[in-house]
Amino acid sequence: MKFQEMIGLAVFDVEEGKEIGKIYDIIITEDWKIQGLELEGKGLFSNTAKTVSWEDVVAYGEDAVMIRNKQAVRKTDADDIQYTYLLGKNKLKDLDVLTEDGTMLGKVTDVYFDQEMGNTILGLEISDGFVSDLIEGRKWLPCTTEMSIGENAVMVPPMSEQRLEKAINSVNG
Repeated sequence: MKFQEMIGLAVFDVEEGKEIGKIYDIIITEDWKIQGLELEGKGLFSNTAKTVSWEDVVAYGEDAVMIRNKQAVRKTDADDIQYTYLLGKNKLKDLDVLTEDGTMLGKVTDVYFDQEMGNTILGLEISDGFVSDLIEGRKWLPCTTEMSIGENAVMVPPMSEQRLEKAINSVNG
């Protein structure tokens, strides 16, 4: 599954069968794991976000995300959220992907993860620009422990260009 497919999905409380909100963003850790979900509803001048820890996610599919109960929704200080996918001060989307020897691979357009592997991020979908996407298609780069999220770029090992693969276009990764 891709992060872009999760943004906007309804989040339901399994105990009461009640819709709690919609996914606004996905919170990730520096070691390429999904930490939690940010829900819609942050006030314009508020410095807190409504979040759900990944441990409280019971199930998810292409139509909805199921959480244990409404107590799983917490207010989190925005400054305590280290990395996000779509928005926020340290967002992954549109970051440059650079090898440590200075080769630009493109920009992050999406993130892949596998429902069977829990919260582990499998790889990054990378765009090398509109024309290149049309001609060659988007590429994806499998995640490794040597990859790191920086302030302005995702830094990857020198031989990463050879590891780029054609993007996966299935709903369940």
